[in-house]
Amino acid sequence: MVNIQMKRIYQDAADADGFRVLADRLWPRGLNKDRAHIDLWAKDITPSTALREDYRRGRITWSDFYDQYHSELLGNPALNSFIQTILDKKNVTLLFAGKDTEHTHVKVITDVIKEIRLASDATGVPSPPIFTPSNNCRTS
Repeated sequence: MVNIQMKRIYQDAADADGFRVLADRLWPRGLNKDRAHIDLWAKDITPSTALREDYRRGRITWSDFYDQYHSELLGNPALNSFIQTILDKKNVTLLFAGKDTEHTHVKVITDVIKEIRLASDATGVPSPPIFTPSNNCRTS
């Protein structure tokens, strides 16, 4: 079973991070790829530009952002590919650039993956893929 954790990309990489996934659509400012130590850049599972900007500009609340991104993520075909990529990992660290560690889209990603895992655990049968696998998650 995969253990998922969240961490700011600007924090030092650690062995305990395991498989490091940058889950931001834009590359973090002031950080070069060597220092980032990422295994995967999963920008295709991040919030849409419109949703991200609505939240950033205060047009919607955190609760609204959470709900809308949750729905957006469940409807995103790249989610299945991402989940298939991380299934065999022991530890996965979702990395993000934002300063707010409580109100981050990575929390929504983590919650959605947990919901899918719980659905699978409840039946005792692995959940079928949500979507047809695609290669929308890009590596660094």
